Amino acid sequence: MRFLTDRTRMTLHAIAWAICLVAASPTANAASAEEIEIKVDATLKLFRESVDGAEVFLQNAKGVLVFPNVFKAGFVFGGEYGEGALRIDGVTVDYYNTAAASFGLQLGAQTKRLIIVFLKQDALDRFRASRGWEAGVDGSVALVELGAGGSVDTTNTRDPIVGFMFGNKGLMANITLEGSKFTKLKKGEVGKRESGTKSDANDEAAPASESAGTSAETQ
Repeated sequence: MRFLTDRTRMTLHAIAWAICLVAASPTANAASAEEIEIKVDATLKLFRESVDGAEVFLQNAKGVLVFPNVFKAGFVFGGEYGEGALRIDGVTVDYYNTAAASFGLQLGAQTKRLIIVFLKQDALDRFRASRGWEAGVDGSVALVELGAGGSVDTTNTRDPIVGFMFGNKGLMANITLEGSKFTKLKKGEVGKRESGTKSDANDEAAPASESAGTSAETQ
């Protein structure tokens, strides 16, 4: 029987601690699809208003993954968790959570916002096909920081995936997403159409037709 290494034990403890933090934190409780949508809209609005150059990345995006609140807490073992939405052409196509465990001296708790922009179609396709995408293993995320003059460096548009981590004071520096895992969630209907469209009318007519056919068969 092989014994666990100290590193493995620490990792397992960190993951267990992260799960406890998520379960105990009211900030990290699972949100409904509607709640996520409202917060995603607000986060994107804040992103455009507070980060000079943000629009350049959003306009070139094949997909945008937005986490309005990523809660992080710990002492020696820590963890973080958040839920968000993946949007393509402004429409939500899937919901995801992000989770990570860490160890080392870390005090207190904090909440941050995370936006991941997919600038290459193949990078987005691989992410969506994965059952549990891990940063640093399944792909790299180039985190953007403020450059000279307080604006972001748009040369990062050459990277297939770029990320923005920001709080109340703007973009965060000296951080990494390596080890963060992203998993698809089931949150009900996605890609909701605006009510009153022709497609909606057709969708509403379909059940009625099916009911009529059922009645005819019964007779």
